[in-house]
Amino acid sequence: NAEMTDEFILKPLCGTNHSIVSLRELSESVVPVGETKLVSDYDKSVDAVLGGMSALCLEGMEECLLLGTHGFEKRSVSEANNEQVVLGPKESFNESIKTNAVLIRRCIRSSRLIVNRRPVNTQNGSEAALIYMQGEADERVVTELNARLDMIRSNVLLTSGIAEQILIGNSLCPIPRTLITERPDRAASHILNGRICLLIEGSPEAVILPITLFSLLNSPEDVYMNRALGTLLRVVRYLGILVSMLMPGYFLALALYHQGLLSTEVLSTVVASRRMVFEPIAVELILLLTIFQLIREAGQRVPGSIGQAIGIIGGLIMGQAAVTAHLASSVVLIIVAASGLGNFCIPDYRTQLAVSYFRLAAVLAAWAAGLLGLAALSLLCIAALADMKSFGMPFLAPYSPKLPSQRPFVVRGRITISPNRFWRSSSL
Repeated sequence: NAEMTDEFILKPLCGTNHSIVSLRELSESVVPVGETKLVSDYDKSVDAVLGGMSALCLEGMEECLLLGTHGFEKRSVSEANNEQVVLGPKESFNESIKTNAVLIRRCIRSSRLIVNRRPVNTQNGSEAALIYMQGEADERVVTELNARLDMIRSNVLLTSGIAEQILIGNSLCPIPRTLITERPDRAASHILNGRICLLIEGSPEAVILPITLFSLLNSPEDVYMNRALGTLLRVVRYLGILVSMLMPGYFLALALYHQGLLSTEVLSTVVASRRMVFEPIAVELILLLTIFQLIREAGQRVPGSIGQAIGIIGGLIMGQAAVTAHLASSVVLIIVAASGLGNFCIPDYRTQLAVSYFRLAAVLAAWAAGLLGLAALSLLCIAALADMKSFGMPFLAPYSPKLPSQRPFVVRGRITISPNRFWRSSSL
């Protein structure tokens, strides 16, 4: 910040009339800068200057005085783009780690809130911050996180997504084991419940860990409504998730192996809709699911107004044209559309993509063995989820293993207050 450097450093130094004996005396009596620090290590002083501070040196002194003169353009606090809700705060994180920490501290005004800012050993000199409640967070997880951050040696630009991959390690499981959010109120809620928040300089999201599966499936909007409405939202959301995962495979299993479970009218409708379609129904289903993912990806990568147009063109014109050209049947098109709508019920974007993996696997299992293959795949996935852990926390807690919990995760619980405790609510 050139104005701050001129006003509070250069002018006071030029106007002083007495000799300066030490840097400490200079910082206390001459230079009116709030953030000062004496450093004798050359590398630390270089890192501080690269981070926006000024280094003041005196002839004959073996240390320098670092002055907080940071000044850089940053995006203002705006509304969240990826986690839009009707009720609740409208502010979101930006790319400044200091601003993000302040947004969380505005939500949690407690002396027990610990904000541990520390450097990360990357080529771009990234800075991270661990934010947690003292006495609520597991100190072993905090120690483990600090140890893993110390082990980072990376040449890539460190962001929240890259930091999560480095901390978790290489894994072929598509389900995320951390929660990435851009909402300060959601991060603050998890911090109050004993979670740890990781902020990275230059990243407009916060990484929350450890988490459970229900942390990925629940939305902040559930708590901002009363119990009846919040429970209704959650029930509809979970039904949408089940429809998204199981409906294509279930329909394929009935059409190929279990026609006796379908009524005559439904079976006649399916046969009539496929009368002129040349490819097998399983290939048709996989093809339409792939086209749906292409339309979704194209709509997200282009500008907003054009993305909406692509969604309309892909959903209406291409669908109708495919049915008219006998490339797809209307019944299968409805199944894929219902599956896509259920997928959009999931609040977390990465979990939406993970469900797409399971949906495709369910179609292949139903194609191979009908309802038996679908049931076997479901059991394998549930067993894999039960075996997963997020920094020591079971991923299906408190149901597997069964743990005592006063907060239901599907049916929204009451918001209560405990003596000498913070407000505790059902998990956001």
